[in-house]
Parts: sequence; structure tokens; C-alpha cells
Amino acid sequence: MDKKKTPEKKNHLAGIDRRTFTKRALQMGLAAGAVASGFGSAFSGSSNQFYDVYDYVIVGSGAGGGPLAANLAKAGFSVLVLEAGANDPSDDTHNIPAWHPFASEDRKLSWDFFIKHYADFNQQQLDDKYIPGKGVLYPRASTIGGCTTHHALITVYPHNNDFDRIAQATGDSSWGSSNMRRYFERLERCQYVSRPIFSNPSRHGFDGWLPTNRGNPALLLEDPAILKIVKAALAKYGLEGALEQIISGNLRLDINHWDVASGEEGPFIAPMAADSRSRRKSVREHLLDTQSRYPNLLHIRTNALATRVMFEGKTAIGVEFMEGANLYKADPYHDDAGSIGTMRQVRASREVILSGGAFNSPQLLKLSGVGPSQELFQHGIDQIVDLPGVGENLQDRYEVGIVSEMTEDLALLKDCTWGEQGDPCLNRYRYGWLNKGPYSGNGPVLSLVKRSHPDLPDPDLFIFGAPSDFHGYYPGYSQALRDYKDRFSWIVLKGHTNNTAGRVTLRSANPQDTPEINFHYFDEGSGDYEKDLQAVVEGVKISRDIMSAPIVGQQVARELLPGGDVQTDEQIGQFVKNQAWGHHASCSNKMGPASDPMAVVDSKFRVHGTNNLRVVDASVFPRIPGFFIVVPVYMISEKASDDIIAAATGQIA
Repeated sequence: MDKKKTPEKKNHLAGIDRRTFTKRALQMGLAAGAVASGFGSAFSGSSNQFYDVYDYVIVGSGAGGGPLAANLAKAGFSVLVLEAGANDPSDDTHNIPAWHPFASEDRKLSWDFFIKHYADFNQQQLDDKYIPGKGVLYPRASTIGGCTTHHALITVYPHNNDFDRIAQATGDSSWGSSNMRRYFERLERCQYVSRPIFSNPSRHGFDGWLPTNRGNPALLLEDPAILKIVKAALAKYGLEGALEQIISGNLRLDINHWDVASGEEGPFIAPMAADSRSRRKSVREHLLDTQSRYPNLLHIRTNALATRVMFEGKTAIGVEFMEGANLYKADPYHDDAGSIGTMRQVRASREVILSGGAFNSPQLLKLSGVGPSQELFQHGIDQIVDLPGVGENLQDRYEVGIVSEMTEDLALLKDCTWGEQGDPCLNRYRYGWLNKGPYSGNGPVLSLVKRSHPDLPDPDLFIFGAPSDFHGYYPGYSQALRDYKDRFSWIVLKGHTNNTAGRVTLRSANPQDTPEINFHYFDEGSGDYEKDLQAVVEGVKISRDIMSAPIVGQQVARELLPGGDVQTDEQIGQFVKNQAWGHHASCSNKMGPASDPMAVVDSKFRVHGTNNLRVVDASVFPRIPGFFIVVPVYMISEKASDDIIAAATGQIA
């Protein structure tokens, strides 16, 4: 989509308080349109027809909002999804699993947040990825499907304890792990395990909307260097002879098997969200398919930036939004002078549901008058409900990359030109049959799940190896894929982190502004940061042991990161503090009982102190679950669907 700028126009709404913003917006009609009023009218939109009143209005079309919208429409309710991004046409960049880094830097669908890991500027600037005056890049997506249109497709089930703790904290048994597993079974369409005839001990799903597959492990046979790395990794578990099992797809290496959710360790091939043709599948396809089947019930309004939830008293009655392209300042095409929209309003006869994610949902709650009273007063926002927990408790995982330069280009990638004319790897992907080549996988060749300490209830390290140079996110990071074919990285991910001190706070009352985001890493955070730090150090040492194994050592020219001068635990720890990143922001609208002063939503996703308002996205988790956030968010979207439909049909309060 061509995104034009009009720099000759001036945005008179920047940097003002909430009251002034609303007053001027109503006066100006935000460049062209007056606020929509009256009922029963309809007008053509960027995706489909739009009405003034729906049963449900959902803000956000990603992992939380998309499945929920589809389920509500299937149940016979009218649903409007407000998506701030455009309906970007799908192409190879988005669909090819190995090209997900390019998708995440596609300016047509990206929102680039720049966040802080530390309030201490001296510590923050030690990160090589830090951009002076901005922060550290945190890529998000803004299009139908949200971040599921660019994520790395890794589809990993969380641990049972992640849900059992919520059940215990809320007193709601429906959050128990055995019950929650049925939501995974409902959404998954597993294509790498044979459908069982009688019992189903794996508890995989086979009829859901999300196809899951594994990359072709036979590709390992095409690259002697990677094959040796995998053999060395297996040897750490005493599984030297397991390579044949991996290549044949042995079920013992299925990380999404029900037995593994109780805390099993070992090497695994991580499944990915792709169909049998090795094409990305996500919420986008599910939502658009549902819309095509229920066109009169499910409407998707793109280029619609929600500005506030409308209330009558403490009851949510609708959403105010700005209609126009590139309105949010995280959009690379945003222009303060030219990105001006039209103010609209839409009513919800039943409920408003926020699914904007860990950054945008707390921002929208605060802009709507729901949040910490002092912060709302500071920005001139009229308070609806004083909820001090909104934007607090922000969490993420810690990740670092151990990058090695090999003695020669990896055989698997040496002929790939990443989409240039005549690219033999692209031709193989498009026209191959049984083996579609390296582009058919999302990168990881083997994943290791391990406890950093034997006393931990669940494994907390997820270490995966990929034929690439990857050490975090920074502008242009995907170019390293094109530039280097002689690099191999082990990425260490620390799950079940202790730190809950991250914060999302308003920069201003202008809805076009991004919020201030600071994760307060390690010693700035809460909990036992030393245990988190030592766990990542342990992961770095495991990765190094693999690359220094005799079978691998002769293939490695040198270690680029952390580098040969980083050897002691203290030095590795400082490297981790300086260079760690995360990409699974969660927990900024914590779930908990009303007796918890920092809880934002109850166990049915309802915002405390309000009526007809829920939040359904990654922000509601009390603690960040598992290793990768997307599957847990899919699951709670399915659960919220049941809760909301039951409430609407009188089955529960």
C-alpha cells in the first residue's frame, strides 16, 4: 500500500493534554470528518462496511483479539475489530518462514517502539543496540493479525504450573492446567503427528484453525557443519545416537506433547505455525477467513487508531477512534505534520474488549481514565476508575546471542540470495515437493530445554541454534541474514524470570504518542535478579561447550559474541547485563482478585471497577508464562471467548 505524506499540514494535536486534545478534535473533526453521531447509519470503510453499533467492539486484531473476534462472530454476535494498521497484502516476505526477520522490518506493517532496559543511562548505553536519543528497538506489527504476521513462528506450549498458579491466585478452577489444555487442543491443527484412532495421550489438537508443523530435519544432512553442531548438542544429553530419531521425527522430541508440559527437559525440534506447504499461518488468515464466512457479523476496520474507551458512569459503551493511515508515532511512515485522521465513534451494546498488547492496552486504559490517579491527573485525564496496577508489572524474558564465525559459508545457505532474481533457494521453496529447502524452516535447527538449577520446578532455559548472526533487535538487523552466511548463533532465552518491575507510562495525553516503556532489567528490577543473571550465564556456558566440542571446534574460526576476552562468570554476567534483550512483553494489566490493589482484571478478563470492559491479550498474565508468549495468548483468547459467550447467554454471571 502506498503511504503518502502531506508535510505541508501541521498537527495541532501534538503534545497537549487529554481535555484539550478531545476539545480540539471535536472542533476540527481531525482534518475532515466530524465525530460520528446518531445511530443506524453506515459508511464504506477500508476493509468492509461499518455500522455505529455492534454487540462487541474489539481493539486489536492480533493473537488476543483475532481468535476472540472470530469465535464471537461464529456464535452469532456482531463484532467490529478496530485495527490501527492497514490491510497489507500478503506476499513472500510475510509468508516464507525463513524470511520472518524481513517481515519484522517491513515498513508497511511495522510499529517500531524504542524502549529502555534501564533507567540508569550509563548502563543503558553499554548496549550495542542502543540508539542515542531513542532507546532499543522493540519491533511490533500493525496490520490484520498483529505480531503474528511477522513473528518467528515458534509454537511452544507453556508449562502446567503457569496456569495452575493463576487458578490458585484467583480461586478460579477453570484456569487449571488440565482444563486449559483443551483450548490448545481446540485451536491446533497438528500436521506432524498422526491423528490418534482411540486415545490421545499427546493431547494435540487436529481440527483447529492453527496448523503446526516442524521444519524438515532432513536438511541437516545437507550441511556437514550444522550436522556436527547438532551431534555435539545431543551429546550433552547422552543422546549421541538420537540424530536418526530427529531426522525421522521421533515423538520423544515433541515439545508440545502433554507430558512435556509437566517439566520435561531435553533436546527438541520446535514446531512452527505453518501449513503443509511451509507457508506462514496465523491469526490473519483465520480472521479473514471467518470474515468471508460471516460478512454480516464480523467487520474489520483498518487504519483505525483507538483513542479512548467511552463511558457512561463506569460502564463502557463504545470506542472513539481516529481513522487514517500512519497515525501512531511508532509507524515508520508517521509524520507529525501530515499524519492527521478523522475522528469517529462506535458503540458496543454488550462489551468493549481491549486486545492491543502489553504496550497499547495499558496506554488506552489510561487515556480512557482507567489507571493510577496521579498519572491521569498529571496528563489532564478525567478519572473513571483509580487502578494503580495499569501499566505496572511489565515483564519479559532475557535473551542473548552467542555468535560464531565458521571457517566457511554454511552449505545450507551458501547459494541463497534472499529473493534476488534467480534465487535458487527461492525457486526450490516455490517448486520443491518433498524438500523445499532452507526457506521452508523458521531458523532453529535444534532447541534445548533445561533447568539452570536442579531445584527449579520447571525448565527455565530454552536454547536454540540457528544458521545466522542474531544477537537482538536494532534497525537493519535483518540485513545480517543477507550479509553473513558463515555465522551460527545459539540464542539463550531465560524463561520464568523473577523481575516484575517493568512499567508502561504515558508520555502525553495524545493518543498518537507512544508510551514510555522501561523494563528495569536485573539490579534495577524486583525479585532475585542474581538468579536470573546466573541462569543466562549458565546458558551461555552450555552454548560455548557445544561449539568447543572436538567434533565442532575445527569448523569454528572464532567466537564473535561474547568474544574470547569474556571468560569468567563475572565477565559473562556483565555481557548479559549489557546486551540482553527480550521480545515477549507481557503482564502490564495483571490478572488477580479485587483484593489485590495492583490487579487490573479479574479471572474473567473484566476490568476491575468497570462494567462491560475486558482486556484479552498478553498484558493480563500475572507472571510471564512458558518460553514463547504466542501460544498462551491464543489459549486465553479461546478461553475468553467461552467466558464472554457464557455471560451473554446467561450461563454465568
